[in-house]
Amino acid sequence: MLDHTGVDISEPVRSRRFYEEALKPLGYRVLMEIPIEHTGGAVVLGLGVPPKPDFWLHQGTPQQPRVHIAFRADNRAVVDAFYKAALAAGGRDNGAPGLRPHYHKDYYGAFVLDPDGHNIEACCHDPA
Repeated sequence: MLDHTGVDISEPVRSRRFYEEALKPLGYRVLMEIPIEHTGGAVVLGLGVPPKPDFWLHQGTPQQPRVHIAFRADNRAVVDAFYKAALAAGGRDNGAPGLRPHYHKDYYGAFVLDPDGHNIEACCHDPA
């Protein structure tokens, strides 16, 4: 079981706005901001569903190749809401919401590229 993960971001203000809006339908919000005196001057934000952050944004040079992170959604409507919110927040389409039966018969997911090009997904494994 994973405890936490994250991505490096080039523009903290833009990425914070994107992730706050895109992940809101999943119940995520910024839960921690590490003071820059402890990070060498980099912005570091911990997002998650309260009470614990499990997804971290770190100001720096984005990973190469870009990262793919998939967030589990409670149902297909949440996947749809994630996709809509992510596009409204400046994400780029990388796969509209829909079934992906090549993964398994009930796999429902949506993909967007964040401001740095990371492939961010919300998915649901339950039948409709």
